[in-house]
Amino acid sequence: MSTDTTSAPAFRYAAVTFDCADPAEMARFYGELLGFPALFSTDDFVLLGRQGAAGLGFNRLADYRPPTWPDPAQEKQAHIELGVDDLDIAEKRLLDLGATKPEFQPAPDRWRVLLDPAGHPFCITTLV
Repeated sequence: MSTDTTSAPAFRYAAVTFDCADPAEMARFYGELLGFPALFSTDDFVLLGRQGAAGLGFNRLADYRPPTWPDPAQEKQAHIELGVDDLDIAEKRLLDLGATKPEFQPAPDRWRVLLDPAGHPFCITTLV
């Protein structure tokens, strides 16, 4: 790997973007959860975050199909891990915000799997 950066472009990690049917709904959910304001918004795309830090984007996809985790029919492509102090309190808040909890939980004493409003799995854990 070259260490010469004189001619290399500068790259910055900007965001992870999730496909979904309703970017505004996803922005409301994650914005409320993480305290991120909208930095950019159109009918088809919303970017949440803070200036100078990585954010979360939500892109409208007309034929969006949510993951069917844990059923492999429509695999999850990625998921977010959120660190919390108390699993039960965090789970309740997330459910109040609109998350759902799948029946299958691989290790509920260490982490919980929830689904955001578009069906993307994400985890809460006390391990980080």
